[in-house]
Amino acid sequence: MITKTVVDRMNEQIAHELYSGYLYLAMSAYFEAENLPGFAHWMRIQASEEQAHAMKFYNFILDRGGKVVLKAIQEPPADFASPQAVFSQAYEHEQKVTGLINDLYNLALSEKDTASQVFLHWFIEEQVEEEKNASQIMEMLKKVGTAVGGLYQLDHQLGKRGDED
Repeated sequence: MITKTVVDRMNEQIAHELYSGYLYLAMSAYFEAENLPGFAHWMRIQASEEQAHAMKFYNFILDRGGKVVLKAIQEPPADFASPQAVFSQAYEHEQKVTGLINDLYNLALSEKDTASQVFLHWFIEEQVEEEKNASQIMEMLKKVGTAVGGLYQLDHQLGKRGDED
């Protein structure tokens, strides 16, 4: 059986995942306002993935006989300095989420909750991908610098996210 401590932390993680979705939606809105529809598209897909992550926790808690208690979601920023600043913030945010997932895994380990450990393993692997994606785009933006042509080419490339599925 899942412990109250693990359930409480997973409920907090639901709020973190929903905030992540909210943050990426705010970033998408910024890109729309900057006339960068490819970046906006990429962030909308990212927001949707974060909502799906929250639902994984939601369903897992229920499947284990726990009680879902939804927490308040913090308001994300509305303004960003540049596309590079957006991805720098996204990368930092994913690093924070990685820390939260690792802490949750270590809690499940200390609580001897094997089912939660197995469940969280997927998130540990997912965070490697999340950090990598944000970091790669951040590095590409650094290379592009102020070259508008490079920015629009990257915008076009990011707009294809989801086409390869």
